[in-house]
Amino acid sequence: MREEPDHEVIIIGAGFGGIGAGVELSKAGIDDFVIIEKNAGIGGTWWANTYPGVAVDIPSIYYSFSYEPPKTWSRVFAPGAEVQKYAEQVVDAFGLRSRIRLNTRIIDASWDDDQHLWRARLDGGETITSRFAIGAVGALEQPQMPDIAGVETFAGKVVHTATWDHDYEYAGKRIGVIGTGATALQLIPELADVASHLAVFQRTPIWVAPKPDMKIPRAVARTLLRVSALRRGVRAVVTLGIDFGITGIGLFHDRVPGMVSLLSKGGAVGYRAWLRGNPELAQKLTPNYAPGCKRPSVSNRYLKTFTRKHVDLVTAPIEQITATGVISSDGAHDLDVLVCATGFKVMDKGATPPFPLRGVGDKDLNEFWDQNRFQAYQGVSIPGFPNAFMITGPYGFAAGSYLAMIECTSRHAARAIAEARRRGATRVEIGQEAHDAYYQKCRARAEKSMWLSSACEGSNTYYVNYQGDAAAIRPSTHFEMWWGNKHFPYSDYRYTAVREVSVPTEESAGVRVNGAPQ
Repeated sequence: MREEPDHEVIIIGAGFGGIGAGVELSKAGIDDFVIIEKNAGIGGTWWANTYPGVAVDIPSIYYSFSYEPPKTWSRVFAPGAEVQKYAEQVVDAFGLRSRIRLNTRIIDASWDDDQHLWRARLDGGETITSRFAIGAVGALEQPQMPDIAGVETFAGKVVHTATWDHDYEYAGKRIGVIGTGATALQLIPELADVASHLAVFQRTPIWVAPKPDMKIPRAVARTLLRVSALRRGVRAVVTLGIDFGITGIGLFHDRVPGMVSLLSKGGAVGYRAWLRGNPELAQKLTPNYAPGCKRPSVSNRYLKTFTRKHVDLVTAPIEQITATGVISSDGAHDLDVLVCATGFKVMDKGATPPFPLRGVGDKDLNEFWDQNRFQAYQGVSIPGFPNAFMITGPYGFAAGSYLAMIECTSRHAARAIAEARRRGATRVEIGQEAHDAYYQKCRARAEKSMWLSSACEGSNTYYVNYQGDAAAIRPSTHFEMWWGNKHFPYSDYRYTAVREVSVPTEESAGVRVNGAPQ
């Protein structure tokens, strides 16, 4: 007997990836879907990350969906609370709230190849089925704690930036921060304002550019909201600038001899000018890898924070953590609070997705990627995992705005599901040939990119995973990402229908597919 699913589509995650997927399904006329979210609210990263100073690091006009401009837009770089409010706006604008199940975690999911269904087991003991599954678990999902001996013995307050404790009183405390990445550079100046003493433990310095941030006058915000042509024009300019500045340098660095060296030297000069009178400090804060190796970061306060008398930059390696603080090779640092600004497990072993996902033949996706390297067609589909689509999969993100990528990949998923519907298919799977062609193209481009070159040695960038692959980045322009997801050939996928045995009649007997005699 053919089993009918509980829902046509299950979406895992109610961050912007899940929200964007819900919007695209609705636009495609696919209304029977449910969004499963582990947190108590929507917004994903922007619900979880509420540390002081959290904000977007690219202009907000690009960090938004093209079809739904923010109604509240206070600054060029929106603060985190405003971004989370924008997630609420999109949910309500497209009527998604009733489809979201909060405080619900998926324990595991498996493919039923006989019934062409996904079976997802929830933390409450319930199992729900769906014809299709869209994984919208964000890349910045699982906090990475520092792998340092003794971290569990610290007797003071330990907090990761992704699980900030707002009830704790940080003022007047001796605070230590481990990490100097994109999150840390936002948080450190804020902590310096309240700490009695702040010690920042730096393993790898980061390139920081001035932040062209300012308040947006209400008249300007209203004009951009109402005049779509103007808004789209400004957005296009920002998109092209980021494409050229990140993707252009990352992919074409070797075509302009001396460009990487020039950028590095120019950056070093800028640091010395910013920290005039502190050449030793400038040298410690200046990276020895090229700008663009890590996600670009902007701040007008970060570098200057280290000139404050109560702030210490510790570049000596950490040897261990004790009950009273941190011991580095240059001595002991007594602390009341230890802040772990150590990022996330991005395409790390066993972390993508953060639960077992088993496809055809009980193949586990994490094990498949670990054994065969991270790969996915357009960052969305993987052979052997039919009816499953990813929003932030390997080689899916053309560096820039995650929301721009989400628009592309969620449209891809909705387009494939809609085509399966049109054909009367209950199973759609990316063809091996199309997948391999895309994967090999990405690998070939990535091998020539700056991210895998000597220019980025020592950068510790999350663009490059534990396998040595730049799988977190799609080595293409934004336009190519948009075009590839919007216009992929339907023939790249394989469409079939579940077989069911009907009761023999005088007219026919045997197997039928979609009611048609075979």
